[in-house]
Amino acid sequence: MNLKSETILDRISNGEVLVSDGATGTFLQQNGLEPGGCPEEFNVSHPEVVQRMAKSYFDAGSDMVLTNSFGGTKFRQTHYGYGDKVDEFNRLAAEHAKSQSKPGTFVCGSLGPSGEFLEPLGAVSEEELYQAFCSQVTSLEQGGADGVVIETMIALDEASIAIRAAKENTNLTVISTMTFDKGPRGYFTMMGVTPEQAAVELVKSGADIVGTNCGNGIDNMIEIASMMRDATDSPLLVHSNAGIPSLKDGEILYPEPPQYMAERFMKLKEIGVNIIGGCCGTGPDHIFAFSKLLEENQGV
Repeated sequence: MNLKSETILDRISNGEVLVSDGATGTFLQQNGLEPGGCPEEFNVSHPEVVQRMAKSYFDAGSDMVLTNSFGGTKFRQTHYGYGDKVDEFNRLAAEHAKSQSKPGTFVCGSLGPSGEFLEPLGAVSEEELYQAFCSQVTSLEQGGADGVVIETMIALDEASIAIRAAKENTNLTVISTMTFDKGPRGYFTMMGVTPEQAAVELVKSGADIVGTNCGNGIDNMIEIASMMRDATDSPLLVHSNAGIPSLKDGEILYPEPPQYMAERFMKLKEIGVNIIGGCCGTGPDHIFAFSKLLEENQGV
């Protein structure tokens, strides 16, 4: 089988650890995205920035790069006044990343939370949410995505609806991750889901790969990954922040430098995490440091 026809799951089942990318928002903010601006609109107005972002991650050693489509549902885009642009934004997000991909690498569509609550807690029905995710995933697939990462989820019902939309309407590999906070009783999402519950329930909902992203620095992520690995045999993905940010002279600073994170990324590999990358505060330098370290330790 040549590399091009191998899927993400094929590569994992061959025993490979795949290197994912780093933050999207951090990169865009460093390249002209105004505070409060719409990241997905950059797919139309600044295609060269979005393509450069994908290229810089592929060049740094990423096997897998996410699309600039985190807020790509009609709910999020309506807030920005782009509710009618959802299909175009998502298709372009995938096309831009795909245009920079190399043989044997993958592009995964990013699906973030809708920002809405389902009835009766909120005003949105399950069907409306399902249709919103359907529009997003089908456009991402049209643009050339190989998979989707349903990420930063806090509620199992929303994650499950997004997984179902991808499974029923596309042929994409489906990855789903949740974000946990550490409290006095341990790790929970804002809606009370534990890492163990997430690992089990996301697989039950149909996800091919499960895991965690955002909200935590690498040391907490190692703890969360251990809990998830104990709860499931399914492949795991971890996207870690570069620590907890602080504000200095009006600038957001993340404390964990590339080498520090790269060494701890290797601990995730030891735990049995199959896809490892970064979230907020991480950039191509973090991915390059990990990719290099992973290469040096192949077969060790």
